[in-house]
Amino acid sequence: MRPGDNLYTCSTIAIDPDSGAIKFHYQYTPHDVWDYDGVNENVLVDLPWNGTFRQVLLHADRNGYVYIVDRANGEVLSADPFTRITTSAGVDTKTGRLREVAERKPALGKTVRDVCPASPGGKDWQPSAFSPRTGLLYIPANNLCQEMEAVEANYIEGTPYLGANIKMYAAPGAARGELDAWDPVARVKVWSRQESFPAGSGVLATAGDLIFYGTLDGWFRALDARSGNLIWEFKTASGIASPGVRAMPLRTASARLSGGVLVVATSVVPWVQALPRTRSTRSVMRMRERIQVRVVSP
Repeated sequence: MRPGDNLYTCSTIAIDPDSGAIKFHYQYTPHDVWDYDGVNENVLVDLPWNGTFRQVLLHADRNGYVYIVDRANGEVLSADPFTRITTSAGVDTKTGRLREVAERKPALGKTVRDVCPASPGGKDWQPSAFSPRTGLLYIPANNLCQEMEAVEANYIEGTPYLGANIKMYAAPGAARGELDAWDPVARVKVWSRQESFPAGSGVLATAGDLIFYGTLDGWFRALDARSGNLIWEFKTASGIASPGVRAMPLRTASARLSGGVLVVATSVVPWVQALPRTRSTRSVMRMRERIQVRVVSP
C-alpha cells in the first residue's frame, strides 16, 4: 500500500449539505492493512456525558472498538473494545489515533498469526440497534481471529482476489458470534448471548423491550432487551443474513430475509399466547398482543 493514512478510507465524514464542505472527518483505522474498512453504521443519539448531554454517534467498528464521537465536531469521547483485539492496543482519545501493533501487520512472504479481529471484523455491516428505553446499544458481534500472509495479488477469473492468504478461526475461548448489549455511558457490556456462527443479521429493538435478530443457522429470535433472556424463537429454512425492518404505527413488526423468503413477526393479535408469561414480557402482556409468524414467499 502507498504510504500515509489513505484518506478518507475507514472514515466518518461530516459534510455541510449547503456548501459541500467537509466539517470534520474521523478515520477509525488509518492506512488499513487488515481490510477492516470501517463500513459500520453510525447510530445518532443524545447521551449524558460528564454532567451534560452530548449529541453523539455510536459506532461499533470492525476494528473491535465501540466509539462514541461528538457528531458536532468529531471529538472522540471514548473507544472501548467489545471483542478480542490484538492488532491494536487502544485508541488515543486526545488525538483519535489507533495504537497499532506492528507485529500484527501482514507482510509479503510472512505468516502473521493471532490477528484479531479477523478481516470481517468484530462487527461487520449488520446494523446494530439502540433502545432509548434501556439506553443500550445491541451489537451483532463476531469473535474471529486469523492467520494472514500478504501475497502479490494476481487476478484469476472465478477465484478470490484478496492479496492475502487467510485462515480464520474462532477467538480463543469464545463462540464465533454473539449478540452484545452495550452500555455506552458506563462503557461496559451488560449481557451477551453467544452463537455458534458469526453474526448474520442486523438487530431490531422495539418499544416493547424486545430484541429481534437472526442467525446463520436459521434461528429467528426475540430476546428480553434488559436481561438478554430468550423469549421466543422460530426455525427458518435457511441462514438469516439481512438487516431488520420495522413498520406499522402502534404495532411491532420485525422482518428478516431467509434464503429468499421473507419471515415476518408481528404483534397484532389481541392476546398473548406465543410468548411465555414471564416478568420480561409483562409490558407486552399488558398490551394484549401476540407474536405471530408469517412466511411470505417472494
